[in-house]
Amino acid sequence: MSKILIVAEHLDGALNSSTARCVSCAKEIGAEAIEVLVLAADPAGIAAEAATIDGVTRVLTVARAENAHALAAVYAPQVAAAVKAGGYSHLLAPSTTFGKDVLPRVAALLGVAQVSDISAVEGPHAFRRPIYAGNAIISVKAPADQVLVGTVRTASYAAAAAGGSTAPVEALAIEASLPAHTRFVELASGKSDRPDLQSAARVVSGGRALGSAENFDIIYALADKLGAAVGASRAAVDAGYVPNELQVGQTGKIIAPDLYIAVGISGAIQHLTGIKDAGTIVAINKDADAPIFEVADIGLVGDLFKLVPELTAAL
Repeated sequence: MSKILIVAEHLDGALNSSTARCVSCAKEIGAEAIEVLVLAADPAGIAAEAATIDGVTRVLTVARAENAHALAAVYAPQVAAAVKAGGYSHLLAPSTTFGKDVLPRVAALLGVAQVSDISAVEGPHAFRRPIYAGNAIISVKAPADQVLVGTVRTASYAAAAAGGSTAPVEALAIEASLPAHTRFVELASGKSDRPDLQSAARVVSGGRALGSAENFDIIYALADKLGAAVGASRAAVDAGYVPNELQVGQTGKIIAPDLYIAVGISGAIQHLTGIKDAGTIVAINKDADAPIFEVADIGLVGDLFKLVPELTAAL
């Protein structure tokens, strides 16, 4: 049986839902034990949250001042040491900016290859993952005699629910020398009262057809009516209409909301890669031949500057 360790992703003392999505993947692998590792300056609150996730058997914490910020160079030696000390068969982390930064370093320290973007489990060491911007899915098999290091495509898994029981939380003592060549300078991020784009159940995105940053106000208005997050195509981001943290697609955020509304987005393959796991896709575009309509569940052809305000008013 497998013994799996998941590196918790967190920010400002709160656990990211991507960790619970990794737990769902771990359940598919058929783990005998699913443990979560929390690295932080003060991990108590984060660990308590992780302990309530259904399927988690134990939460391990490493409290060090150096862990106040998620620096990959600092986290990696500690994670590698924890894997070796615990005798784990698998190490997982979300395929987010956090996981893509930390896990390759850990894999290098462990001397193993990494399986990236796990989207389905075929066996304890066999998985499916997307390639070519999601145009093809391949099956990969990793050596069974090595620790499997993998990032989980969070859009492919629902978050494991908070269970009725609480897993034990234990402090982990590990010996790991931390590098001094990396230091935290600052974290700059946009503040918004809207839901987080990565985990929102509803998302409204705008494209280059909006024409300006000011015109994006109609996207914000519709999103606010729906209680939705706001996203954008790469073209809209490159044009300077919105900041790049709102970009959805292959080089932006990969999301899987229940409802995705694409306004003035033509549907380039790079954008479609980011929304392929969405529940219902609604497209509003004046070009009836736009590629977005090939994947949309509901399509509305017309002038977005007329249709979107009408839809907002109706809501």
